[in-house]
Amino acid sequence: MLTAILTACAVLSPGDPPNIIFVLADDLGYGEMGCFGQEHIPTPSMDGIAADGAMLTEHWAGSPVCAPSRCVLLTGQHPGHAPVRGNWENAGWGNDQPEGQYPLPEASITMGEVLKDVGYATCFVGKWGNGGPGSHGHPNRQGFDHFYGYLCQRVAHNYYPTHLWRNDERDMLEGNEEWFAAHQKIEAPLSSDAEYWDRYTAGTWACDAMIDEADAWMRQQIKRDTPFLLVYASPVPHLALQIPPDQLEPFAHFEETPYLGNKSYLPHPRPRAAYAAMINAFDAEIGRLMQTLEETSQTENTIIVVTSDNGPSWVGGVDMAFFNSQGGLRGRKGQIWEGGLRVPTVIRWPGVVVPGSSVSVASGFEDWLPTFAAAAGAHTPAEVDGMDLRQVLTTNTGPERVLYREFPSTGSQAVRMGPWKAVRNRLKRGDLTIELYNVEVDPAESNNVADDHPDVVAQCARIMQDEHEPSPVFPLPGIDTD
Repeated sequence: MLTAILTACAVLSPGDPPNIIFVLADDLGYGEMGCFGQEHIPTPSMDGIAADGAMLTEHWAGSPVCAPSRCVLLTGQHPGHAPVRGNWENAGWGNDQPEGQYPLPEASITMGEVLKDVGYATCFVGKWGNGGPGSHGHPNRQGFDHFYGYLCQRVAHNYYPTHLWRNDERDMLEGNEEWFAAHQKIEAPLSSDAEYWDRYTAGTWACDAMIDEADAWMRQQIKRDTPFLLVYASPVPHLALQIPPDQLEPFAHFEETPYLGNKSYLPHPRPRAAYAAMINAFDAEIGRLMQTLEETSQTENTIIVVTSDNGPSWVGGVDMAFFNSQGGLRGRKGQIWEGGLRVPTVIRWPGVVVPGSSVSVASGFEDWLPTFAAAAGAHTPAEVDGMDLRQVLTTNTGPERVLYREFPSTGSQAVRMGPWKAVRNRLKRGDLTIELYNVEVDPAESNNVADDHPDVVAQCARIMQDEHEPSPVFPLPGIDTD
């Protein structure tokens, strides 16, 4: 397990334990918030959090894909120790297929459990992906009092599903009675926009239902005067491209080529506008949560974090070049280059985070559990790999530490140590070669300096060996011999 020498941290003034809202986007790239350089999509709510708090410019998601990234967030364990290390599926894509991905083990200790143990009300709204209906990975069995959303990632590919889940019960969505596949192709553009809407939309956009649920639950806890943890894991901007048509109009000026579904997911007549509108709608949802805090006088006693589970997608009609989705970084979702791991992150924490600041100390998803535990006066489980970030967030300084990532699906490992980023990308070929980049001066990972720093390469190789515990479910090719 990674260790760090912790120095004195900033401490909240005595008072009520803070509410915590953790907002997780899905496939939002490093360059897709305005405060991180996005020029085509207005994100005033996220930018406002940055202005009132801080931008974390060197923050790693838990993994370059959805389910394992969420597992790192929930357990505080990096992917070399975490139980979920890939997007394992238990079934196919049909409407009659069982829902769910590889479940968190019953023995897992999650962020929800840690805070629940000290009196917090806990809620997870959005996309789960760490255990389907009836499994021990279900959020209600992993520390969350209330759940509403998608239990299954495959179902979440459609923003107009027949149902979402409220705890153990299906919530059938009005106007969405007829199921349709989220992966379709057409040979040529349809005759009108209306024909697209008729085929690929329905009565209830799932995000509207989920933000209503999150807001109502939050207001209920505030009325009860109960400290709360709300994880709002939006599916935006993960594909398919689907959004109520009236939200496209602010982006009508984009030059468009209709997307036919040839790179998977659903066709759309105005793919750039749809993508921008989805992110803009997500930003408005954050604004709604902030407005509720303001109306209920909870703004100054609430921590709010907004980040993404991995880098941007490259299929399904997304135009990464037009939106500069990677923000100049190399790689994207599914890769352990910075474009797949480094995610835009903003935090507002009155009394701890200096307004308008920028935090350049490297950090990762495994750090949020111990950070929130410290803020709430809770105990951090011994198996957690992360560290309490309060000193880092306050002073932009911190102890020496290492971040480790692995992604068995591609046969990859990565280590971040100070300015150094070490990468193995060809384990499936049996190639243990390590590339080395100084990402402080070369964030685009364009200059491999491994030959110039053999001592650093050797140290990173030891970390890659020491931090990987073999998993029978998610074997790492080239490393696991059995």
